[in-house]
Formats: sequence, structure tokens, C-alpha cells
Amino acid sequence: MNILKTITHNKLALASLVVLGVLYTMALFAPFFAPYHYDDDDVLTVYAPPSQIHLIDGNNRVSPPFVYRRNVSLNEYYQRVYVEDTMKSCPVKLFVRGSRYKLFGLFESDIHFFGAPGTKVFLCGADSRGRDIFSRILYGAQVSLSIGIVGALLSLGIGMVVGGIAGYAGGSVDNALMRLCEVIMCVPAFYLMLALRAAFPPYLRSLEVYLLIVVILSLIGWASIARIIRGLSLSLREREFVYAARASGLSHVAIITRHILPHTFSYVLAAFFLSIPGYIGAEAALSLLGLG
Repeated sequence: MNILKTITHNKLALASLVVLGVLYTMALFAPFFAPYHYDDDDVLTVYAPPSQIHLIDGNNRVSPPFVYRRNVSLNEYYQRVYVEDTMKSCPVKLFVRGSRYKLFGLFESDIHFFGAPGTKVFLCGADSRGRDIFSRILYGAQVSLSIGIVGALLSLGIGMVVGGIAGYAGGSVDNALMRLCEVIMCVPAFYLMLALRAAFPPYLRSLEVYLLIVVILSLIGWASIARIIRGLSLSLREREFVYAARASGLSHVAIITRHILPHTFSYVLAAFFLSIPGYIGAEAALSLLGLG
């Protein structure tokens, strides 16, 4: 409740939360919000520029949103030129029928959030195969945004376990685990990420690639988190409630999970949200190099 009160009283935080909510909602329901399937190509719309959505008709009157059909021609450099045909307008409508899809792999539908029956609407233009870039962005956001959350959660989980054990146990266990963390942190993260990805076959199914990237990012990111959790655990293990837990006969695992790690949640929560952009950027870098 305190977190919610803080967010609602901070306009910048509230605006950021709204933007994130919109982005994740559109990514989650990408097949519905995308006007076309991400792989729908068309040789007639290769490198088509973004569509201009008009609100003023030919008589200079305010009109519901519409787009003009576009004619394609080649200029003297044999480049495609798209020219609007102002005699052929197509209204932009909500909840139109289009290509069929399965939402979450379960619910089949052909209803899309918007579209222009009679022509194509490219909010961000089209690529070299005539595919809608906006639709591809939404489908790609499903991977990038979810990898950020899943990767951060897995890294935090590993880091909390390793750091909690190292800080509570101390001695040779602490020394061995921290040296392992230092070895991982000494290797440049980007090159380690490339090496781990290159160790696996280049041609994998989409789900296998997704899980592989999550594991790679998690294996790289947990070490720094473990060091912080270890430092917190070192101080927490000397607190009175930990001595009381030992005196009551609780096992070491119970003490770590019930009494030590819960007291690190304030740091863990901040680290979780701050690490998400880094995981998204790392996934984008792998994809840019053709390894994602």
C-alpha cells in the first residue's frame, strides 16, 4: 500500500507506470493490436512509407480518420515512389476483420483493433518484403519485454540464493562462492554472452532460442546481485531475531528463507526494476547480431 501511495503521489512515476502498462498490454495482446500478421508480406508494398492518416477531407471539412490508396511507380533511379490517390479514400475503422490468429494459442479470432478495409495502413511503414513494421514491433515486443522480466526474476533468484548462503555460512563457503562471482564479473559481459550463445546450435526453434537467451542473461547477471545480498546477509545473521531462530531449533535453510532473505526485499525490488532495461538491451544486441 505504501508503494502504491508513493506512485500515485508522484506524477512522473504514475505517468511511467501508465506508459509501461500500455506497452505491456499491447505486447501481450499483439495479435489483436497489430493490424497484420508479422510475416504477412506483399511485393506491392516493399519499403512503403508510413501511411498518412487524414482528418480533413477534400472539402476542408473535419472527417473521421481515413487514408488514401497509394499508387506505386518507379522514378528515374528505379526507386519505388508511393503517391496518394486522393480520389480513393478508405476509412480507418476500429475492430475490423483481418488475418486469423490465436490469442495465447487458445482463442481463435480475426478481429483486429484497427484497419482500413480496401487498403493497408502502415503506421511505421513497410520493410524490404512489404511487411508491416508496426505489427512486427508489437510481436517483437512480446519477446523483448517478457525476456526482461523473466531474465531479471531468474537472475535475482539465483543471486538471492547464492548470496544468502554465502553471507549466512561464511568461512570457506563464502570465500568459494565470492571467488566464483568475481570470476564471472571479471569477464566482459557482452563477450561472455556471445560465447555462451555460440556454444549452442545456431538453428533452434523459437521457444528454444527464447529459453536459451533467458538462461544466458541470467547466468551473466546473478553474480553482482549475489555480492550485494551476501553483504546484507553478513550483517543480518548477527541480528537478534536470527539468534532467536537458531535457539528455537530452526534449520539453516529455514533461517535463510524465512528470516534473512525477506529482509533484503527492499533492495531486491529496486534491483529487479533497474535490471529489466539491461536485459532488454542485451536481448536486442543478440538479435541484432543474428543470435537471438
